[in-house]
Amino acid sequence: MPLWERACCDEGASSRWGAKRPQKAGASCAVEREQAPSPQQASSHSKSVHSFEIFPMNDLLNLQGYGPMLAQGAWMTLKLAFLALALSLTLGLVAAGAKLSSAKWLRVPATLYTTLIRSVPDLVLILLIFYSLQLWLNDLTEAFGWDYVEIDPFTAGVITLGFIYGAYFTENFRGAILSVPAGQLEAATAYGLSRWQRFHLVLFPQLMRFALPGLGNNWLVLLKSTALVSIIGLSDLVKAAQNAGKSTSEPLYFLILAGLVYLVITTLSNRIFKRLERRYNLGIKGMAR
Repeated sequence: MPLWERACCDEGASSRWGAKRPQKAGASCAVEREQAPSPQQASSHSKSVHSFEIFPMNDLLNLQGYGPMLAQGAWMTLKLAFLALALSLTLGLVAAGAKLSSAKWLRVPATLYTTLIRSVPDLVLILLIFYSLQLWLNDLTEAFGWDYVEIDPFTAGVITLGFIYGAYFTENFRGAILSVPAGQLEAATAYGLSRWQRFHLVLFPQLMRFALPGLGNNWLVLLKSTALVSIIGLSDLVKAAQNAGKSTSEPLYFLILAGLVYLVITTLSNRIFKRLERRYNLGIKGMAR
């Protein structure tokens, strides 16, 4: 549009060449005056554009306000995994000793335990154990006249995962014990060592050398299986990611983020198990690498 069309219609307005164009009486301007934005409006517009450009990045880095919830879920997952690991290791050692025992009353229940648990899917076992534990506890409290006790999801998750993976650790420890030469224990007995001394000074350090690869694998499976406990109401990492995804309509983003957290934990776990393998393979030619 030419400059003279944008000029003010008042008399004395300057034309494009600096000449004055007189206005006829009663004539109205055909073109409205264009108002230049005030400094305040320009500043406000600049800020709005600037905030529009950086807001998605700040939102992304802040996880749209769901960062604390995801961190709490990750911590809940780690606590659940470590406590379930401690329980499953204890059950595995006890059941492995029972399966190798000469007493039939110990060997048969341990064999049934490992056979049944490893034959049923983990998800089915989680639901069965969770609901059956609560029902048994209700019957027990009712029989003795005690107050009602409700098992919270975290405790139920620890007991369930520990009981399930105790069966897998049982077979792991049983194979490792059988791999230790019998002459080692015979020599320890000949030296007059007690049963506890034979176990923690002779048997345990050697069985760990054979058990560590399987222990590392079972630990990783147990860690990933903590995601199944969310179905009984536990607010773990997966549950937090699902809730954040539903609230923001971005489930893929938060589930990928949860997967990356699991990847970091498993990578660190692999490094720790590699160091443990070097530690227990010291003195073994070609193994301590």
